[in-house]
Amino acid sequence: MDISFIITVFIIGFVGAFLSGMLGIGGAIINFPMLLYIPPALGVGHFTAHEVSGITAIQVFFATIGGVLAYRKGGYLNKTLIAYMGISILLGSFIGGFVSSQLPESGINIVYGILALIAVIMIFIPKKGIDNIPLDQVQFNKWLGATLAFIVGIGAGIVGAGGAFLLVPIMLVVLKIPTRMTIASSLAITLISSIGSITGKITTGHVDILPALILVVASLLAAPLGANAGKRMNTNILQMIMGILILAVAIKVWMDIL
Repeated sequence: MDISFIITVFIIGFVGAFLSGMLGIGGAIINFPMLLYIPPALGVGHFTAHEVSGITAIQVFFATIGGVLAYRKGGYLNKTLIAYMGISILLGSFIGGFVSSQLPESGINIVYGILALIAVIMIFIPKKGIDNIPLDQVQFNKWLGATLAFIVGIGAGIVGAGGAFLLVPIMLVVLKIPTRMTIASSLAITLISSIGSITGKITTGHVDILPALILVVASLLAAPLGANAGKRMNTNILQMIMGILILAVAIKVWMDIL
């Protein structure tokens, strides 16, 4: 592994983790395609889809730790929401992590593309008035949230993601959770989810240790910076940035699949 490869992986991890902290996502929605396409495009290395899904599973865990720590003050973390959706997505991600070993690379990419497409549709649905709800008065359908989190967990476990890129639109559109609470709580839920994904990937031998460690270092540095930036940004801008990122990734993935 030469220095150009190490630098490339570090930059990819840093960008993914910064966006993770800022937008409340684990970073896999960004890192998965970047790790898959950028190293070979630059001629510095190559990862298979199985290797990328294992590496991103590790990265998501550490990126969300940094984000949660940055959001721990201010009442943004909804403990009830985190408990119901966190336990459900953890169970789902365990199942998805083991299922992934039975799928070909094309199957993993298709699952990733479907999740990204669903997220794109949901993120652009108008969300009126949710940010006018006081954080201490937020209510939601607990069992609906738990069921949806379980389904997301299965898909997220397959691709090595934490699932936040789909959880965030669900929390905003279906459960009507205010944007900043959604961002903070989704990081905590994704942290729980990534435990299942990591277990499944390590058990099936899909983790390339050295690139994963490079991403861990980048994540611990960048995620808190992203979270602090997100606290200062307008919520509509945050939603728009996420929508554009997910749309771009979905287009790229489906262009390759088709």
